[in-house]
Amino acid sequence: MEFTLDEMREHLNTLETRIAAACKQAGRSRESVKLIWVSKFHPAEAVANAIALGAREFGENRVQEAETKFSVRPVDANGNAVRCHVIGPVQSNKLKKAAIVADCIHSIASMEAVEKLEKVCAALPGESVTTLPGENGADAQHPNGKTLEILFQVNAGEEETKSGLDVANADAFLAELESRATAGGTENFPHLKFRGLMTIGKNTGVAEDSRECFAFLRNLQQKYLARGGVFANFDQLSMGMTGDLEVAIEEGSTMIRVGTALFGERDYSKPVNDPV
Repeated sequence: MEFTLDEMREHLNTLETRIAAACKQAGRSRESVKLIWVSKFHPAEAVANAIALGAREFGENRVQEAETKFSVRPVDANGNAVRCHVIGPVQSNKLKKAAIVADCIHSIASMEAVEKLEKVCAALPGESVTTLPGENGADAQHPNGKTLEILFQVNAGEEETKSGLDVANADAFLAELESRATAGGTENFPHLKFRGLMTIGKNTGVAEDSRECFAFLRNLQQKYLARGGVFANFDQLSMGMTGDLEVAIEEGSTMIRVGTALFGERDYSKPVNDPV
């Protein structure tokens, strides 16, 4: 059952206290950590309540559900559109839909997905450009396609039930990505912005058990950020959820993904038929 607006506000305050304390402990500013409200299986009304409480970044696991809630992008009281993050693994045949609805995809884990997303984004209409006074025609579309932010998921906890790049292969994957992105002396993925890495902590119920895999992810992200070039914007670490956010923040997370603690329990009796 979803929380009421007042309940959401109370739980948000509790969560914010935890985040602020973790940031202080780590010697970081609160602004260095972005809160992703994981709205999967929660209705549009719950999203509206979250926006009223200041939410600006929403995470969805399933592409179809993301389309339902965010194809027409909700806006805040100032008219600013919220952002949609697709955080679950996406099947190849859903990549186009994911690219259309998302501002950022956290779960890329293959070169084939990177190459397909580039083609998809190149073919999409770009941002609307308002026609200047005296020009003919209605608002035009930018001809250069859509720029999409992506993160690469690493199975840093090395659990069979988790998706993502294997720990042993992640470094080599990123090195190959760099090589392909610059092959021939040109920028071969101009519509994709490589933003960083994502992982899911170990499912043991003990937050400290995830520290090693979070540290691994940070070290890998820092290595490639330092290389610049196609990794010039590689400054994001999506790691940490309700149970392990303190450890994640201490290890450098810039995005934490929280759902039930903000929205209430999900209703799984009405699943979305979208096996991504």
